Amino acid sequence: MNDMSPARAAQIATAVPPAPRAYHGFNWPGFRTLYLREVKRFWKVGMQTLAAPVVTSLLYMMVFVVAVAGARPSIHGVNFATFIAPGLVMMTILNNAFANSSSSLLQAKVNGLVGDFMTPPLTPIEHVAGFALGAATRGLLVGLVTWVAVQPFTDLPVSHLWAVAYFSVAASLILGLLGIMAGLWAEKFDHMAAVTNFLIMPMTFLSGTFYLVDRLPEPFRTASHFNPFFYLIDGFRYGFIGQAEGSLITGVGMTAGIVVAFTCICLWMFESGYKLKT
Repeated sequence: MNDMSPARAAQIATAVPPAPRAYHGFNWPGFRTLYLREVKRFWKVGMQTLAAPVVTSLLYMMVFVVAVAGARPSIHGVNFATFIAPGLVMMTILNNAFANSSSSLLQAKVNGLVGDFMTPPLTPIEHVAGFALGAATRGLLVGLVTWVAVQPFTDLPVSHLWAVAYFSVAASLILGLLGIMAGLWAEKFDHMAAVTNFLIMPMTFLSGTFYLVDRLPEPFRTASHFNPFFYLIDGFRYGFIGQAEGSLITGVGMTAGIVVAFTCICLWMFESGYKLKT
């Protein structure tokens, strides 16, 4: 081995390691990478994440429309198929947005891959934005495909585009953020199944997806108006048929408040390393 020259040795001895790259403001490259990672996760298994929810929605349409359509009177002046179709579309948005962020974080924790997204120079807001928007993309995409798929069963015109856009985006963000919280909290898949079966599913089915909540007996009628899923489905349905059971102003305000509150909770969880730093 050749001897190192004194000048080279002095240069190495006084060398300063490069400082970590400093991001001033929002780390757009890091956020874009995390977001694309979340989108590609569900895109690679499209038959499971896109096609399967559509098939499930079509089965609901066959059961609730084809089997009982003749026995059900019109609701809000529209036929039964037109009434439940927006609820089915919203149900797919809710379930798939939650599944995307929750499964991503839980799988990373179980497989010991948390460092994949904690090591890069990303701030909590960039983490939350990447996971939440990735989940929202899946929810909105599945909802769009479901909307197209149910068209042969019923004519579903758009009466108020703003309501369709607002409540679909709000729903996908709320469930995406809820999925982040559930994914960080859960330690095994049984915990996630409990959240889905005892929280997400009951709140979805008891929110007026297939019926008018005003026809429920008390105290269930009043309790339904405290269910945020009711306002999401009711506002989304209003965008199509032009009729709403609840207050649209209350729905807009409640959903916006939930998005802000859930965002703050998710930021705190990432900032504190909740169940991420061991």
